[in-house]
Amino acid sequence: QVQLVESGGGLVQAGGSLRLSCAASGRTFSSYGMGWFRQAPGKEREFVAAITWSGGNTQYADSVKGRFTISRDNAKNTVYLQMNSMKPEDTAVYYCAATRDPYGSRRLDYDYWGQGTQVTVSS
Repeated sequence: QVQLVESGGGLVQAGGSLRLSCAASGRTFSSYGMGWFRQAPGKEREFVAAITWSGGNTQYADSVKGRFTISRDNAKNTVYLQMNSMKPEDTAVYYCAATRDPYGSRRLDYDYWGQGTQVTVSS
């Protein structure tokens, strides 16, 4: 069992930056692939980024490639999402998730989810 708690959301102006954190409970965090998803009002939850258990491989949605960076610190049981050059269309609730697979871009790839943190980008 893995419990996930996101933090770091807030209000930022277009072009600004935010760093989200996701703290995981459990001693097996380092064996899980981790992902970030987001859901804007009235839209489906969509994939943002993913990282393997070792951090050696990452995957990004085309919409955030080159602007967002996913990373993890297994000693701290934490995964991060650094978001730069933010745009109003990045506004959403951001969720982190854990998978027993190496990583994935589909919601059904993931076994555990956090409660989400709101990110709002003003124009």
